[in-house]
Amino acid sequence: MPEGAGKLRTLVVDDEPLARRNLTVLLRRDRDIGSIEECGSGTEAIRTIRDSRPDLVFLDVQMPECDGFDVLELLGADMPPAVVFVTAYDEYALRAFEAGALDYMMKPFTNARLERALTRAKERLAVRVSQPPQAPERLVVKSSGQVLFVDVADIDWIDAANYYACLHVGASTHILRRSLSVLEQELDPSAFCRIHRSTIVNLHRIRGLQLTDDGEYCVLLKAGERLRASRRFRKTLQERLGLGVD
Repeated sequence: MPEGAGKLRTLVVDDEPLARRNLTVLLRRDRDIGSIEECGSGTEAIRTIRDSRPDLVFLDVQMPECDGFDVLELLGADMPPAVVFVTAYDEYALRAFEAGALDYMMKPFTNARLERALTRAKERLAVRVSQPPQAPERLVVKSSGQVLFVDVADIDWIDAANYYACLHVGASTHILRRSLSVLEQELDPSAFCRIHRSTIVNLHRIRGLQLTDDGEYCVLLKAGERLRASRRFRKTLQERLGLGVD
């Protein structure tokens, strides 16, 4: 790590206590590792990550109830900057990298393999210090036993369904296990705008605005949808569209 840089806050997530302990012991040998927390389930990991904001997470893939991929999907914008999947199965490698993982270690791994993963993590974190995070170009969605990759630019609009977000892409709708507020923080503000407490719209899909009798806007999309915009978000919408503010 660069001179003066802080030590890495690290989290080890695995439902097997022995596996967690073995990895923790190895990590403590690295002088750049600071605090190390452990979690025995995906649900516990989500809470810990949001509370502790670790720099580096070693994440098991197969865990009951909430697996490693569920953890990343539910975290959304709270996903740690460096995530290393640790598993005994090689068939999840491509999916792990598509989900944003930095590395993929197979159990059992050698000390040399762990050192390579740590080197990659340190390099990633060093770059992140000087470069702000970028908005995602696509989102990972689970649907009917499949893992789909939805290009963000193809999304027409998004609405909330309790703690989920419904992505409307043409005639298709995809359910994303992420709240609308979290998703709003991830998306590029120059392309997406919140127009209602339960609605986000792709600005490039808007063909016009219509003023309703009660003084609110109805957003008209190119595909034909009519979305109600509340007064709370009216000023922001006008600014994003380059209109004068009333």
